[in-house]
Amino acid sequence: MIPLMGFAPDADVTTPGILSVCANLIPYQNGMEGAPEPATPAATPVLAAACIGAAVVSKLDDTRRIIAGTSTKLYELASGAWTDVSRVAVYNGGIDTRWSITQFGDATLCANRADVIQRSTGASFSDVATAPKAEILFTVGAFVMALNTNDGSEKPDGWHCCAAFDDTSWTPSLATQATSGRLVATAGRLTAGMRLGEYAIAYKQRSIYLGQYVGAPTVWNWIQVPGGDAGCVGKEAICDIGGAHFFVGDDNLWIFDGTRPIPVADGYVRQFFYDNSNPSYRQRTICVFDKQKNLVWVFYPSLSSTTPDSAIVYHITAKKWGVANRSIEAALNYVSSGVTIDGLSAISSTIDGLSSYSFDSQFWLAGGKSMSIFNTSHQLQSMTGVSVASSMTTGEVGDDDGVSSLNKIRLRYALAPTTASVQTFIQQNSGVGFTASTTGAVLDGKFDLRQTARWHKATFTFTGPVKVTHMDAGLAAAGRR
Repeated sequence: MIPLMGFAPDADVTTPGILSVCANLIPYQNGMEGAPEPATPAATPVLAAACIGAAVVSKLDDTRRIIAGTSTKLYELASGAWTDVSRVAVYNGGIDTRWSITQFGDATLCANRADVIQRSTGASFSDVATAPKAEILFTVGAFVMALNTNDGSEKPDGWHCCAAFDDTSWTPSLATQATSGRLVATAGRLTAGMRLGEYAIAYKQRSIYLGQYVGAPTVWNWIQVPGGDAGCVGKEAICDIGGAHFFVGDDNLWIFDGTRPIPVADGYVRQFFYDNSNPSYRQRTICVFDKQKNLVWVFYPSLSSTTPDSAIVYHITAKKWGVANRSIEAALNYVSSGVTIDGLSAISSTIDGLSSYSFDSQFWLAGGKSMSIFNTSHQLQSMTGVSVASSMTTGEVGDDDGVSSLNKIRLRYALAPTTASVQTFIQQNSGVGFTASTTGAVLDGKFDLRQTARWHKATFTFTGPVKVTHMDAGLAAAGRR
């Protein structure tokens, strides 16, 4: 049998095992599985307005805070309610404003480029008086790094770092090592940034800079990374995958481990992504890493949308792609409080009502991390629900010089779906287009079919959870059995 190679619309359609189309089907190590449905965690109300940035941060005592921001407020999820932890004056967020959230020791810091950096150690946020306004915040070593800044003058290519071990002090000083600079070797503003080990990485749309701590007086030494025009389109179009960054660039999807960026979409989904994502709003792409499943989710605005409404999914080790479209406002790795027997009634009054949560889900574990989203109703949801429906379409099988008969197709499952059906298609001459042919349901573990053509392909539709690993088609030259 032929192993499934994942979603690869850019590949040669005759490549064995590829999927030319799929819906709600994502890769796992040994094949493809139905994508989980969003599930609302218990005691999690709707946010007051559209979420424009969220994060789970950990303090030094390992207690966690769940912070979410709107255009005018910052909120913390605590005791089953979103508590307003904003400063007294409302924030000045606009249409393209997004919060950048990071943790430095016991302090949570937030930036939105419209207001000075915000700080909280557990109570409400307040202005950091000496800090700049910044688009991007992250911690690295003994410092908080701010990129794309305004310290009284616009510095879209500018960077600032706070004093060593003191996130409340941003006034430049050789003694404290608070300092700033600009990255002007390449054109454009700084679009993203993230820690990578002991290094600070700053991205423009078509270039990458690596910053290394060197001490006073320079403090940070920046070099441009070789890699052509590789860069990041937006501040959330990047995620840390453990020892490397995955990010969406202007012309490819990349992984960067500190040496040089490596493209990962060529021959699989690169052309598909750029043909189907809105170039005017591609900077709103959101990437999030589901560490438990080794998956990167890339949420992006489709051609007809201005906000993320579609998603492609990449398995880091299997190097396979899938599709699981969702309309979202924000994404994060939510950390659950876990569930006890006594607490089950808060989720459902019946055992049957628990079926929307997969029983191998991180949802059930105290401290379990699950990839989560804010949907377009401002509701936080974890991607831990049971898959409801999915489908996949094969590549093309046949020969331009010979007519063949297709009499059966068999799929190998690691987890069989509740139901499965098939619609086959035929084409007599390449390029003229496929027409619908036979439909069928499962009989004795296979789909029995009868059709004759030069080229064949099939669409499978599943209900319920499914894991499919291989497929095989019974083809014979026409007129033979």
